[in-house]
Amino acid sequence: MCRVWIALLILVSFAPPARASNAAAAPAAQPRAAPAAQARFATVVVDAGHGGDDHGAKGDKGLLEKNLVLDVARRLAKRLEAQGLRVVMTRDADRFVPLADRTRIANDARADLFVSIHANASSLRGVHGIETFFASLDASDESARALAQRENLAFGEEAAQAAGDPVLAILGDLLATEHLADAQEFARMTQRRLATAEASRSRGVKQAPFVVLMGVQMPAVLVEVGFLTNSREAGRLGGESERERLAAGLAAAVAAFRTRQDARFGVADAQGGR
Repeated sequence: MCRVWIALLILVSFAPPARASNAAAAPAAQPRAAPAAQARFATVVVDAGHGGDDHGAKGDKGLLEKNLVLDVARRLAKRLEAQGLRVVMTRDADRFVPLADRTRIANDARADLFVSIHANASSLRGVHGIETFFASLDASDESARALAQRENLAFGEEAAQAAGDPVLAILGDLLATEHLADAQEFARMTQRRLATAEASRSRGVKQAPFVVLMGVQMPAVLVEVGFLTNSREAGRLGGESERERLAAGLAAAVAAFRTRQDARFGVADAQGGR
C-alpha cells in the first residue's frame, strides 16, 4: 500500500498542476509554453528540510537542523527576491511539511528550480564539509545511500521504501531524465560557490535516491551545508556570518544557472553571472 501511494504521488506529478502558489487556492494557470517560447527563468522553490516535530540532525550544543536550514532558506529567499525572482518556500515556519505537500507546492508553482537545504550528521565526529546532491536511483557511494535513506525516513516508512521499489525505479528514471543534466550542472555551480572558504571542505557533487527530488518537474538539488556533529562546523553554522555566506553562495549559483537557462532558451538576461 505504501508503495502504491508513492507511485501515485510521482504519477500525479506528470499531470499539469492545478494551482500557481503554495498558499491559498488560485485560478488554474495556463499550460507552460514550449521550450522555444519559454518565458525567462522566473521562479525558485526553496525547501527548508524537516520542521515541527522532525528536528533533523542535532549539534552537541543544541543546534537543530530544522532551525538552521529555515534561517538559511529565509536569507536565500530575500537574496533571490532582490534578483527579481519569484520565491516559493515549502515552509516558512517551524512546522512539518509532508513529502506530498512539498512536491505539490513545487509543481503547482511551475518553478524553474528546486533547492532543498539540509544539514548533515555522522557518528564520526571528525567528518565535516559541504556536499550537493541530485536525484538518482543509484547512489554515488554507501555514505550517500545512507544519507538519502535517513532523509527519506523523515517523511515516513513509505518514502524510505520508495527508493528501492522497481515500479518507482521506472517512474524515477522518467522524471529524472528530462532534468538530469540541468540538475547536475546546478549542483556543480552550487558546490563551487559554497565550498570555497578555508573552513569548508568540499565533499563534492553526489547522487542519491532522495524521494523529495524525484517527484518534482524541474531541476532539483539537495544541499547539505555541513555536519552538526562536528563541533567546529556546528560552531560556524550557529553564527550569522556563515549563514549569510551560505545564502550568498546559493544565490550566486542560482544567478549563474538563471543566466545559463535564459541563454539556452534565447532569452536576454541582465541578471546573474558565472
